[in-house]
Amino acid sequence: MQQIENTVKPYDQNFTTMVPTGFVKFFRTCLIWQFIRFVIINFKMIRVVQKSH
Repeated sequence: MQQIENTVKPYDQNFTTMVPTGFVKFFRTCLIWQFIRFVIINFKMIRVVQKSH
């Protein structure tokens, strides 16, 4: 474990975060898409609850 800690550089190029594309940004901010996902998730939750009762 110590050897790994010595070789890993925390601020190296390999530790960058992904930058969202325009397509991803659109779906994150689109209220219509968020509402559709909300409805789908709620239907899935209803189905799970119905199976348990």
